[in-house]
This record gives sequence, C-alpha cells and structure tokens, in this order.
Amino acid sequence: MGSEALVELKGIHQTYASADRRFVAIQNVNLVVREGEFVALVGPSGCGKSTLLRIVTGLQQPTEGQVLYRGQPLHGVNPKATIVFQTFALFPWLTVQGNVDLVLAARGMPHRERTARALDLLDRVGLDGFEGAYPRELSGGMRQKVGFARAMAVEPELLCLDEPFSALDVLSATALRGELLELWTGGKIPTKAILMVTHNIEEAVSVADRIVVMDKDPGRIVSELAVDLPQPRGKKDPRFSALVDQMYALLAGQTQPEHVELGSAPGGPGRPRALPPVTVGAIAGLVEHLNQAPGAHHDLYKLAEELKIGSNQLLQAVEATELLGLATVASGDIVLSPLGETFAEASILARKEMFALRICRLPVFQWLLNMLRAAEGERLRRAVVEQAMELAFRPEEAGRLLETIISWGRYAEVLAYDDGGELLFLEPAGAPALSG
Repeated sequence: MGSEALVELKGIHQTYASADRRFVAIQNVNLVVREGEFVALVGPSGCGKSTLLRIVTGLQQPTEGQVLYRGQPLHGVNPKATIVFQTFALFPWLTVQGNVDLVLAARGMPHRERTARALDLLDRVGLDGFEGAYPRELSGGMRQKVGFARAMAVEPELLCLDEPFSALDVLSATALRGELLELWTGGKIPTKAILMVTHNIEEAVSVADRIVVMDKDPGRIVSELAVDLPQPRGKKDPRFSALVDQMYALLAGQTQPEHVELGSAPGGPGRPRALPPVTVGAIAGLVEHLNQAPGAHHDLYKLAEELKIGSNQLLQAVEATELLGLATVASGDIVLSPLGETFAEASILARKEMFALRICRLPVFQWLLNMLRAAEGERLRRAVVEQAMELAFRPEEAGRLLETIISWGRYAEVLAYDDGGELLFLEPAGAPALSG
C-alpha cells in the first residue's frame, strides 16, 4: 500500500452552545491518516477522541474546519468508512449470520451473494460454525467479532475503532487484538487504513504505526509518536518499554504550581477543574504502595504493571494524588510529597481529617459548600446542584463529577447525601472553615 492521504482534517473545531454556556470540545485539530497506516488516538476522557471519529466518518459535522477524503471535501456520511464501537450493538433477534447479512441487504446485495460474503467474513474472524447462534449465546469476545465482521462486510477503506476491546476481559481483548492484527498485516481485509481510539497505552504501542496524543480542556493534539517496531511486538523488547514510558510521560505531564493544578470553580475565570472519577480507596492504595519506598521516584509504566491496572485507571489515580498534594509527577515518574508520606502512615481518623482539609482547598468543593451554607437548612436537591454544574460542565461530565464529590465528601465527613430523597447537606461538624 502507498502513502496517499486517505483522510485529512484541517483546522477542526467543535463547539457546543446553549442559551447558558459555550463549550469548546475540540480546538484546531489537524490530522492526516494515510493509506497503509494504523493510527491510534490516545488521551484522557473528555478530550474529544470519539468526537473526532464521528467527524472523520461524517456522522457529525464540525463547527469549523474541513474534512477531506482522498482530497475531496466530505459532505454527509462517508460511505468508504465505518465504525466499530466498544459496545457490541448487535440485533439480539438475529443470528450471527443475520447480523452480518442485514448490512449487506441494506446495500442492495442479492441474497445468494450476501450469504456467501457473510459466511466468508465470519470464517475470517474465526466464527465458522456459529453462523446460526444468537448474540446471547456468545461470549463478549465473540460478539465483538461479529461487530468486526459486520463492519468489514461493506469493505470500508477506512476502519474506525472506538475502544473496541475495552468492554472485554484482558484475555479476550488480547486474543481479539491479535486476530485483528493478523487480518490487517496479512492483507486479509480490504481496509486501507485503521484509526483507533483507546485509553490503553500498551494497546496503542502494540498495534499502531503512529500514536496521536490528545489532551483536554479543550480537546487538542499535543504530540505524535511514530512506532517503528516490527510485528508482532513484545513487551520485553526495550524499545517497546521505552515507547510506553514516553507515552506515560506525555499523558501524565508534570505537576504544576498549586494555583494552576487546582484550577477554578464553576462560574469562575478560566476553565473549571473537574475531579478524576477515582475512589478514595484507589487514592489510598496508590499512596500506600508508593510509601513502600519513601522518597523514591516510581516509573509510571512499571507502576501499572506492579499494581496490575490499566493505564487509564492509573493515570486517573495519579491525577487525584497530584490534585490533593499527596504526590508530584515529572518525566513519567511519580514521587510522594511529605504530605503523602504522612497520609500513608496516618491512622484512619487522621487520614479523614487530612483528606477533608485537602478537598476543601479544591475550588469545586468550595463552590458547593458555599452553596450549601447559603441554602435553606444547608441542604440542596441533587438535581439543583447538577443543573448548576451543567453551566460549567457538559451534562455527562457534571453527573460523573457530582458522584465523585459526593463520594469524597462523605468519606471526609464534610457533606452527607440522602440517596432516597436525593438531597445533599452539610455534616453538622463537617467542612473546615473555607478561605477566599
């Protein structure tokens, strides 16, 4: 395959606006995907990776910018591209063959021809013998194989993958990823290029020829890495480890001064800072693990292996420890702060007190606690708080953020939540005195 540009994004901006606010989801994205490339988009949740896939395939029109396909402006849905989503999205009343056959029927293919095509595709993805099975009879990995077969049935030039392995267990994901690579590298599918969204750093380094790194607030491309390693790629290869380590350094960034890290409150100047969706237990577990070697610099890549967790889960926990002042990050390494060491060695009650003091320094907590203090009976309905948050955050982000605030606040005994009445209220003795 050659190196002709298949799809090109020029100056892509995506803005969502309502009567109350304007949110910039993607800002000035320029990207080229060429024939023969397997490109991975990697970045934190909310950076616009999936939005870019929808723009590339024509399912969504950007607010500004231009999408070119083979040098021509793209208008409407791209008939030469298709998407495989992380959810299996199969029709449960149709058999495996029926799910693939339906796509071909929609293209007007004659019955005999589409039957032969469907059987051939199912054979290629390893589902020979399961043509008459229904989705409920299949494992997660097998259902996703049906999704791949259905996507490839229309012989797309560009195959877009939106975290296609994230809903699978580790073993199933590894097996299916290997099978996809075998089809791609062996030229057994007509696809000219693959563009994949993933949170998994190792996955990106395992499969991609090029990794595009994105950041959020707003979503934008911050770096690109070429992966010049032959397939199959092994984790024990020092070059593989070096690339993964480099990716961790790019995504984790470097701890900034506190006023920068904390960000602003909803309604304040600048982009308000959300909280990573991490449990207190995950934060405490990370701090305790790091405290096994106080003062040491821990490599994030090795840390993910030690803790046996995914890169996205680790990076979210790292972000939380940074935000709370329990650790600092630089050049892909994390080290406990003196406060973090104290937290790791503190009693249960002392930890709660420290946690309460730290979260009450966060602007979003200050904003909420001040709202509660001003409310009648120092209580507010959850829907009211969520609606106020949606003035600064997207609805889905506001919901996740409020869940984290409630979880952290209840642990610290700063605020309480009545699940039945969906009411937030201040703990009688909670919430240390707020400053500012």
